[in-house]
Amino acid sequence: MDNTKQGSTIEDQRPLYTLQFGLLCLSSLLFSASFNMIIPELPNYLSSLGGAEHKGLIIGLFTLTAGISRPFSGRLTDKWGRVPVMAIGSTVCVLCGFLYPILTTVAGFFMLRLVHGFSTGFKPTATSAYIADIIPSNRWGEALGMHGLCFSIGGALGPAVGSYIAMLFGLQTMFYSSSAFAFLSIIIVMNMKETLANKERFHYRMLRISRRDIIEVRVIPAAIVTLFSYTAYGVILTLIPDWSEHLGIQNKGLFFTAYTLASIGIRMVSGKVADRYGRISVMKVGLLVVTLSALYIGYSDSIFHLVVGACIYGIGTGIFSPAVNAWTIDLSLPQYRGKAMATMYIALEAGIGAGAVFAGYIYHDHISRIPGIMYGNAVIIFLAFLYVIFWERKNKKISNTF
Repeated sequence: MDNTKQGSTIEDQRPLYTLQFGLLCLSSLLFSASFNMIIPELPNYLSSLGGAEHKGLIIGLFTLTAGISRPFSGRLTDKWGRVPVMAIGSTVCVLCGFLYPILTTVAGFFMLRLVHGFSTGFKPTATSAYIADIIPSNRWGEALGMHGLCFSIGGALGPAVGSYIAMLFGLQTMFYSSSAFAFLSIIIVMNMKETLANKERFHYRMLRISRRDIIEVRVIPAAIVTLFSYTAYGVILTLIPDWSEHLGIQNKGLFFTAYTLASIGIRMVSGKVADRYGRISVMKVGLLVVTLSALYIGYSDSIFHLVVGACIYGIGTGIFSPAVNAWTIDLSLPQYRGKAMATMYIALEAGIGAGAVFAGYIYHDHISRIPGIMYGNAVIIFLAFLYVIFWERKNKKISNTF
């Protein structure tokens, strides 16, 4: 059922806005800015390398390795610790930023996209478990909303700053700047206190993954909703840079800036609302707004309409994301939080990757196809809304049986 887990009286008295939580949010902001700042420029960069017809793989390959790495990061998070796993994610971003200017072939570029995906396969998984460790359970929605807000601010600043740096100083400087942001994230993480109670020393046996380590079955409902809903982000990452250019927008990061600014205000309250009124109710509203955004973006035929579409999408994700993250933790057990978050993120990466590949290969550099792709994606997002209703009714029947 959609019940927010309540902690003990002592747990409920712990403050939310501590230095520890603030540093975690700042680290995530820098990390998000690092890998997002290069995204708007990658489609044209790939075209310059001779791989224009494979733009869907820019995001698809990234999310592939992010998804593959989740079972490993989840296991390491539950055994080795939250802090080292977060540090690994940021370290990958540092290395990739330096390698993009060196590997300048299509094959080299795609190899780097595969490697780069390990970053988001590691850091967000451990970060979510860390938040669940330090925050009272009755305020998980609020905490995840505020953390998501900081992550989104990085996601907005990154593309805008990255495109600006690319215009003034070139792509090479943009890639190096990406590494610098990730390095600052590492410095913060390495000075944070570990929260895993029974931390073990690293051993290669921790990398042995069985079928039981891949998926936390308790959170499959949250994973299904995440899978369908996040196809929208993969479609947007693939198509919006070219759609922006077609509409005459010089800075391709404008859409992402508008989307994030719109989500900032809503994230400040949506997590609290999810804690008070339930995850399911909030998720349904968020999914409907995201569906509407896909339809509106497809309709957009001017800069104004595209920015409005970005704002609607930002509001929708700002409502939906904290609720589904908190729901995932609600459904899991404390000792399997790392695996639970890894399961949800596997679905997230699969959704983004599927959306990106779907969009890239239908689009195939024909700008007139973008509206139809967005309309088709709206149908997929709406399926997530229908599943939430199905799950809610099913669990109400089960609860009424007892």
